[in-house]
Amino acid sequence: MCGIFAVFSRTGTVKLPRSASGRKESLREFVYRQSGCQRHRGPDHTGVVLVPEHGVAIVQERLALLGIRTGAQPMKSSTGEVILAANGEIYNYLEIAKEISRRRKTSYVPRSDSDVIIGLYEDFGRSLLHQITGMFTFVLYDRTKKSILIARDPIGIIPLYLGKDEEGNLWVASEMKCLVGVCRDVKAFPPGTLCHGTPDRLVFEQFYTPKWITTIPTHQSNLTLLRKKLENAVRSHLQCDVPFGALLSGGVDSSLIASIATKIMRERDPNFRLKTYSVGLRGAPDFKYSRMVADYINSDHTEVYFTIEDGLDCIPDIIRHLESYDITTIRASIPMYLLSRFIKSEGLKMVLSGEGADEIFGGYLYFHRAPNARDFHEETVTRVRCLHLADCLRANKSTMAWGLELRVPFLDTEFVNFAMNIRPEDRMPAATDQMISRKTLENGKPVENPKIEKYILRAAFRDNYLPHEVLWRQKEQFSDGVGYQWIDTIKSFSAAHVDDQELENAEEIFPINTPVTKEAFFYRQIFQEIFPAESFAHTVMKWVPRTDWGCSADPSGRAQAVHIAAHA
Repeated sequence: MCGIFAVFSRTGTVKLPRSASGRKESLREFVYRQSGCQRHRGPDHTGVVLVPEHGVAIVQERLALLGIRTGAQPMKSSTGEVILAANGEIYNYLEIAKEISRRRKTSYVPRSDSDVIIGLYEDFGRSLLHQITGMFTFVLYDRTKKSILIARDPIGIIPLYLGKDEEGNLWVASEMKCLVGVCRDVKAFPPGTLCHGTPDRLVFEQFYTPKWITTIPTHQSNLTLLRKKLENAVRSHLQCDVPFGALLSGGVDSSLIASIATKIMRERDPNFRLKTYSVGLRGAPDFKYSRMVADYINSDHTEVYFTIEDGLDCIPDIIRHLESYDITTIRASIPMYLLSRFIKSEGLKMVLSGEGADEIFGGYLYFHRAPNARDFHEETVTRVRCLHLADCLRANKSTMAWGLELRVPFLDTEFVNFAMNIRPEDRMPAATDQMISRKTLENGKPVENPKIEKYILRAAFRDNYLPHEVLWRQKEQFSDGVGYQWIDTIKSFSAAHVDDQELENAEEIFPINTPVTKEAFFYRQIFQEIFPAESFAHTVMKWVPRTDWGCSADPSGRAQAVHIAAHA
């Protein structure tokens, strides 16, 4: 994981704002300084490449996980005509390298996983996107053609923003903060998309167009194949040349990833112990279950405690890092941000996590209120397609704030396509007689709690992966599981900073995504101080349950009826 920053001039020159002291800077000095706003993403190396005759500058902030000594970026092709800055991981890079060697009838040894993007571009041009699997964003410049190629992974696991300055020059950055003071027109780059051309003639193409987006799937679930697909996804995500660990909240998603990773690593080393971490207030609900899992898989487990004051202190910092004012995102990000700081202090650079399962399998508690299978599927599609504005954004920026890479096997493209192509009747909580009989999913054997959310995921890993209490535990949203006091206190703390009159005038003050609670207003005020241009506010999506299904508008899982009933 890294950070990328680039400028592409429309005319061959770039008019630069002066430094805070009024000093005039060269293009190299300016882009180095401006990229420094996201240097936390890549503390191992900063690389700068200029094409001064074209008014082009490309910067990469590197976090080295693969090709430690050979993978510095920006990279150039052997001729020097193709320049690449990439962020993320290409999980099938070894297979790609073998194919390149076969086609060229010569030995092709990539300098790192990202290097294969250059090799594929040389062989296939922009159609290379159909051959890579991973989480990524990249900027590629072809000096000979004077052309740009920019792309983002299918789900949008890695952040990317585009901006235009007053002269029409194109700016690209992994984080918006690099564009403050440079661009007034800023947009989030859409997932599964590539764009090519020149700054004033960019063509956008959607390269990821699976059928499940527009069609209700009819494939019945196959638990054996579901298990195999997730195991394959985890295996591919374990490529790493540095020590790594796993986040372990005690929920079924992160617990499954930790358990599968442990089984795979013990194929190589029977004594392997995965380093796992959980976070919360003392007495938090998650600790009981994360400890169960840690004992079950014999991981090297650490519980990290934070106080209410610790969390409240870093609200402005987390809004600056997240580049969001969404309530759900902020509530959940603060514990993750504090946990990431601790993990990085232990010398780790990568962790595995369970993000994405709730969107794919309808795991949020409000999905129990889905009126029918079609609505259920369409809502999961919406949630998956908005991950780049919600959980992917939170997970990436909370961890990368400390130079810690987070990998998400549930969002492996092959796994997403397989799981989203399972008919919604099998994925949704069994709430009506029209749903499948879950008691006969596997050889007619009776199963536990057939109406629970994410049933088929749990059933696929019923044997020897997790303790029974964890496998069949009701969904507890992360911001709740770290301790119920956390949300209760952050709501009251935020409200104390906003008076009634301010909230009454909210629509006039903030016409875009107008806040309707004092908590939302407070976050929006801080965001506005950091990102004053109006276009920055448009990049944020507010995460709310489906109130038209009769659900509470409060994004906390504790506000949903099924949680209230279970804890009555």
